Amino acid sequence: MRVLVLGGSHFVGRAVAEVALDRGHHVTTCNRGISGHHVAGAEHLRVDRTDHAAFGAALHGQRWDAVVDTWSGAPIHASTAARLLGPRVGHYGYVSSRSVYTWPIMVGLDETHPVIDADANDATDDDYAKAKRGGELGVLDAKPEALIARAGLILGPYEDVGRLPWWLRRLTRGGDVLSPGPREMPLQYVDARDLARWMVLCAERNVGGVMNAVGPAGHTTMGELLEVARATVQSTATLVWVTPEEIAAAGIAPWTELPIWVPPTGELAGLHNCDVSAATRTGLQCRPIHETIADTWAWLEAEGSPQQRDDRPAHGLDAQREVAVIAAHRSAHDSRE
Repeated sequence: MRVLVLGGSHFVGRAVAEVALDRGHHVTTCNRGISGHHVAGAEHLRVDRTDHAAFGAALHGQRWDAVVDTWSGAPIHASTAARLLGPRVGHYGYVSSRSVYTWPIMVGLDETHPVIDADANDATDDDYAKAKRGGELGVLDAKPEALIARAGLILGPYEDVGRLPWWLRRLTRGGDVLSPGPREMPLQYVDARDLARWMVLCAERNVGGVMNAVGPAGHTTMGELLEVARATVQSTATLVWVTPEEIAAAGIAPWTELPIWVPPTGELAGLHNCDVSAATRTGLQCRPIHETIADTWAWLEAEGSPQQRDDRPAHGLDAQREVAVIAAHRSAHDSRE
């Protein structure tokens, strides 16, 4: 196939380009060309997609068998791309997010759960959930048979959000590491390369539809993730397991200050437990957590930490707060003995 990747230099887009090349397809990446990353073997179309006239001119006279779009900014740009590319491509895949569901995201929800209101022609990008839902609407208007991949937590090499990289860097510093419990808490995530492989498979088979695109709940646990990460970076750190109640009392924000983790109960619990049966039936498979962690660490060692994205919050816990919470935890434990 001739595959067009809108993006292709960062995270999921870069993974899609590499997977498609590995599967023998001709790949064109389309981006501004300012990141410094270019996937070897791919053709590069350099254009700013937010300049719709220039974008349309760059596409003139070209056709592709499939396109994958990872856009997460203002919906108008995803909608315009779909409208311009619709007649030029066979299969259309859009990487969306489970954030489009109405809050709270219920435990076990499937694709029939209500979604938020959004506008496909919105030119603002200050609300991630509305941006993704607006992008969905624009894509589906142009290509009703498109694949809408509502991804959950995405980990793996090229992660420029900073969740797993923060934990790996923190463990290399050693010492006492605040570890959010319970350690047996099941996690739900997808390796970017597995998401990419599934999207390419769907393109090859012309599979469309709206699907939650993430691995099964409990593919790993918080304990396994941190223990494997500690072993991978050869850290001597001590994992100090702290209860969700202690974390809440300290005012620490789950998901951002403690990346990946959310309390096992409450309105955030659904982030690690949704129905993924549709994606599984169509070929989504997930590699073991130790591969994701080892390959992420190898990438960080080879390329260094990526620049912090300006459309995502910084992740990680302040070192002084970590020390204070661990001290309070140990003091409370000692007083009970």
